[in-house]
Amino acid sequence: MKRVGNFSGKNILVTGGSRGIGAAIVRRFANEGATVHFTYAGNKAAADAIAAETGAKPAQVDSADRKAVMAHVASCGALDILVCNAGVAEFGDPTTLAPEAVERLFAINIHGPYFAAAEAARKMRDNGRILIIGSINGDTMPFPGLTAYAVSKSAVQGLARGLSRDLGPRGITVNVVQPGPVNTDMNPADGPMKEMMHAGLSIKRHGRVEEVAAMVAFLAGPDAGFITGAMHTIDGGLGA
Repeated sequence: MKRVGNFSGKNILVTGGSRGIGAAIVRRFANEGATVHFTYAGNKAAADAIAAETGAKPAQVDSADRKAVMAHVASCGALDILVCNAGVAEFGDPTTLAPEAVERLFAINIHGPYFAAAEAARKMRDNGRILIIGSINGDTMPFPGLTAYAVSKSAVQGLARGLSRDLGPRGITVNVVQPGPVNTDMNPADGPMKEMMHAGLSIKRHGRVEEVAAMVAFLAGPDAGFITGAMHTIDGGLGA
């Protein structure tokens, strides 16, 4: 059952909302009374489960398809909050990584948030919020093989800074949330890189998806109206 909260009556879209961090964000907003739309790539069972649990409205959208992304954003009506969470990772030596894989990564991680935000801004209400889920790898590179991924996460920093100037006169804030290691299917807490990752952390554990969702909720909420164009790191001290 929805409860009345900070987001009661708000119209919200979360891209990539069927699993992991995205699903936690959908739950957080839905539990606080929002009307939540979310996209998913291909796991219909996971999307249907989140929709049944929260009452959120799912849509299968290829985040690499600019036209599909923009059309779905437009179909959601005037948004109060947009969270660009959809993303992929491709790891490997840049001299051997398949160019097609890198192009798709850039399309999803860079072009997707750009065009989603631009389309949302056309009808977004004044004092709205745009949040982009980036990564600590936009700031720091602790391991080899992450060049393409790091490029994409650095790019959204520039997107947030630029949009904060363009949309600021309307009171719309634009921020990036930058998680470090978080327990998801893509980076499980008991995975093979656990010890290497935890060695660099001040807090020796993976983060929880609910912790990231809490930071998103704060930045999307009424107390964050003067915070914009900024990067907000939640990484257990990895970048300290």
